Amino acid sequence: MHGGIRLAYYGDDFTGSTDTLAAVVAAGWRAVLFLDVPEPQDLAAFGPLDCIGVAGTARAMSPAEMDADLPRIFRGLAATGAQVLHYKTCSTFDSAPHIGSIGHAIGLARRTLGPRPAFIVGGQPNLGRYCVFANLYARAGQGGPLYRIDRHPTMRQHPVTPMDEADLRVHLERQGLAGVASFDAEMLEEDGVAQARRLAALCADGAGTVLFDVVRPAHLARIGALLWGFQRSGRQPLLAVGPTGATQALLAAAQLPPAPMTDGEPPRSSGPAEAPAGPPISGQGMSTARAPRAVSQTFVIAGSRSPVTAAQIGAAEHAGFASIALDPMAMAGNDTVYGDALARRIVGLLREGRSVVAHSTLADDSAAHRPGFTRALATSCGRLMAEILARHPLERVGLAGGDTSSLAVQSWGARALTLAFVASPGVAVCRVHAPGHAANGVELMLKGGQMGPPDLFARLLNSA
Repeated sequence: MHGGIRLAYYGDDFTGSTDTLAAVVAAGWRAVLFLDVPEPQDLAAFGPLDCIGVAGTARAMSPAEMDADLPRIFRGLAATGAQVLHYKTCSTFDSAPHIGSIGHAIGLARRTLGPRPAFIVGGQPNLGRYCVFANLYARAGQGGPLYRIDRHPTMRQHPVTPMDEADLRVHLERQGLAGVASFDAEMLEEDGVAQARRLAALCADGAGTVLFDVVRPAHLARIGALLWGFQRSGRQPLLAVGPTGATQALLAAAQLPPAPMTDGEPPRSSGPAEAPAGPPISGQGMSTARAPRAVSQTFVIAGSRSPVTAAQIGAAEHAGFASIALDPMAMAGNDTVYGDALARRIVGLLREGRSVVAHSTLADDSAAHRPGFTRALATSCGRLMAEILARHPLERVGLAGGDTSSLAVQSWGARALTLAFVASPGVAVCRVHAPGHAANGVELMLKGGQMGPPDLFARLLNSA
């Protein structure tokens, strides 16, 4: 496979995967987000690449489902020759032993690729995510108040993976990842030599997993320098874990000298451990995100029921969007009569020149815990979007909700996503590559439940 790839990542949901794509492209790296491990012809079609991603759905998988899916993906990403493999998680780390287990995924990576340390980056300041002495904090909405994750008004009562533990070491130990060592904020304020010694000592003492605090953006470059230094000395590829903050750390340090080496570090190759230089900005079919243009109308499906998304729906209604309440029980049950009537109603509004937001009205939280319910609902949302695009082509549409976005786009059989522009921190708008499908060439916003300002849907329409 392609030998020039520096970073390969797997996103455990689609919205987070596009956030990482946006960060990489903003740094001038040539990148494509695939929906499965790319074949050589897929890589050739997009020209020379510095980074590839695979947008997955592990956040919604049981351990058994991970066992069936992740090993081949890890092998495929490693086969690209990438220097770093990033297992990209949600920035809130919401996961559980029975679903979306980060600990289980790390264990699978080691069993598939061979034993190696895993380096977890615990925060992402540009999204209001901070890790302080191994405890995770998150803002409630863009610019909102900061909460410890187990007291966060939304994440503590997430319908599938409620976060009841802020110490990520404890949280991950519950998922089978024992002995996580903390590289805390005080250590990150030391000089580079001292930091390198500490990291070497942690790994020499048998710490299989190191969790880095992130309190401020400057910490990312320091972490990145340590990771690039370790990458040259350790088993390839280096295994990084965490939100887009992990990739941001690597990008921030890509032009910096490596962290100094010390006697206590593992054996390394001769010569300086230089971080890779930044690549040319564009390759065939690749470019940095362009300035967006306004479109005449849009259609958004909101599967997320977070307060942030609810505020965005309300703002869209105020801006003139037609609002349609979806019956999730009928959709998850694949009620074809309901689905056809719903599609006709939405298309009718679009043909009148309206923009439309369709949103879930699930009132019974217990339904979200029924086996297969989330997957069935999200897949139904994907079918609805495909049906609308087939009947009334649109230039730009949106999906809100991490699970909704992931499973809906998968149902289209799309090949890849490339970045069009960034609507808001953590919210990317991507061009869909799905030959033969109504969504091919469409600009698609993929938004997690906690992401974006109140006017996001209107911003998607007006590009302002």
